[in-house]
Amino acid sequence: MSQAAQQAAQQLAQQVATLKIWRGSARDAGRFESYEVPFEPGQSVLDGLRWLRINHDPSLALRFSCINANACKECMIELDGETVYACTARLEPRAMTLTPLPNKKLIRDLVTEIAPPSERFK
Repeated sequence: MSQAAQQAAQQLAQQVATLKIWRGSARDAGRFESYEVPFEPGQSVLDGLRWLRINHDPSLALRFSCINANACKECMIELDGETVYACTARLEPRAMTLTPLPNKKLIRDLVTEIAPPSERFK
């Protein structure tokens, strides 16, 4: 490997994504917390969130089922003000703001109520 390629690989290995994440169970009493996660090209935002929970903060609440249950739409969040699926949105080596869906009842952190009222446990 050439010296230029080695330097480029080192720079890439040192890149991080800064995730500014909404924390709390009330929209008017929560707060933003920022975390740095290692960046690798091709990662999804969900990959970054899962790394964060495993390696840094297991208390972070997020919802996803695509990996085990083949269910979709559970990882919907707002990324920089745009509604996205965390599993398909690409992680980038920059500051990214993640918030819960604004039109759904907030449960905690990035988790909102997604089940239709007729399907909820009482």
